[in-house]
Amino acid sequence: MDAGSGRVERSTAVGFYRHVIFPRLMEWSLSTELSMDYRRKTLEAARGQVLEIGYGTGLNLPCYPRSIERLVLLDQDQLRPKLVAQRIAEAGLPVETKHLDAEHLPFESASFDTVVSTWTLCSIPDVAGALVEIRRVLKPGGSLLFLEHGRSDDSRVARRQDRWNWAQKIVGCGCHLNRPIDQLIAASGLTINRLERFDMPKDPKIFAAHYLGRATH
Repeated sequence: MDAGSGRVERSTAVGFYRHVIFPRLMEWSLSTELSMDYRRKTLEAARGQVLEIGYGTGLNLPCYPRSIERLVLLDQDQLRPKLVAQRIAEAGLPVETKHLDAEHLPFESASFDTVVSTWTLCSIPDVAGALVEIRRVLKPGGSLLFLEHGRSDDSRVARRQDRWNWAQKIVGCGCHLNRPIDQLIAASGLTINRLERFDMPKDPKIFAAHYLGRATH
């Protein structure tokens, strides 16, 4: 096998994992009854014009209030598009989809009443830049609703997260174990006015630390 064909095979294998295997792993791990309960708790405050960053396979769709006016779903990847289309049809909401990254949002400033991020800030390459963009597109008084895993408050667990972060970025397609979500959000200029810290039951300690909250412009 020459070097060129080896690179093609590796690229094909990586693409198959990212677009076929990983979305199914993500669906399985993030669709538990408890995870869906936390999604509903996070999204109950969504209102008006809503932008969701990193919608994945559309698991948030049944959790939105029926009263929202418009929902724009944004993700750079198209993961399980038939399943997403089915969930959009079943949601009964005015939905648009865009396949773009979160670091360069194609919307005018002050366009949205609510931005939603669930298990997404862990994976955005330039997360600081994305949060600045989120702040820009939020209307004054608008809210970022977030549900994320991240850095543990337990220093022993945090050290293990740092140690194994390199492996998680490979297995999790860019996911970081050790991002301090609250600090990143605050650094963007948003004001956190609700924050719950908890460990997800039964998750391994390096994955268990979670942040659920609301930050306003």
